[in-house]
Amino acid sequence: MISTDLEHRASVPLETGSGESVVLERVRRVHRDRRGGSVVALDELSLRAPRGSVLAVVGPSGCGKTTLLELVCGLQQPDAGAVAADPAVLMPQRDLLLPWLDALDNAALAVRVSGRRRPEARRQAAPLFAELGLDGFEHAQPGELSGGMRQRVAFLRTLLSGKPLLCLDEPFGALDAITREEMQSWLAGALLREPRSVVLVTHDVEEAVLLADRVAVLSARPGRVVAELTVDLPRPRSRLDAGVLELAERAREALR
Repeated sequence: MISTDLEHRASVPLETGSGESVVLERVRRVHRDRRGGSVVALDELSLRAPRGSVLAVVGPSGCGKTTLLELVCGLQQPDAGAVAADPAVLMPQRDLLLPWLDALDNAALAVRVSGRRRPEARRQAAPLFAELGLDGFEHAQPGELSGGMRQRVAFLRTLLSGKPLLCLDEPFGALDAITREEMQSWLAGALLREPRSVVLVTHDVEEAVLLADRVAVLSARPGRVVAELTVDLPRPRSRLDAGVLELAERAREALR
């Protein structure tokens, strides 16, 4: 169930139905610097995501996409409005793997944080390596892995957190174009095998349409929702599909 205990996360209590994983209601977030200046990152932003769906958020640089994810995860508090969400975990753009641990220990960190001992955490993480295309790399150091493989380990660590809601912040933004396309296909398959509610932030509109059930387009700062597109296309999807191209163009028009 969505938590309705929002005193630490919202200025107004928000009642939500059990079918939703994320609700933001007229959210405003202002960033302040040490010199007393301020920047309005989000303003009057309202957004909902059904449980079990993939919501992609696109928008220009600086429009508050990362701020939105951190609000959903409870890492920031809104200055006005209300936020409700299932328990969430944030996967940032950088993989943040620890270089002194092998791939299996890096993935198992999420389990160890919950209080499990290292051997038990490794046993829990190991079966997913084969499922997520990492079989045989359990003992590799992060420096021995490709960029795409590092992101898979980071995603596995995110899955093992056990949280029902995954917040992915530009997970493939640092990868080259070929690896990025491979990882988009891989993530689509991974979410079919390990279904979760997902909020995905990306600047790539094709990526949004390929992976999401719905795409929310934000305005330039302060970020507001200017369009929401339903992606009612069969999976798997291709960048060359007519439906994908049409919806991507509609998203670009909204951005303009």
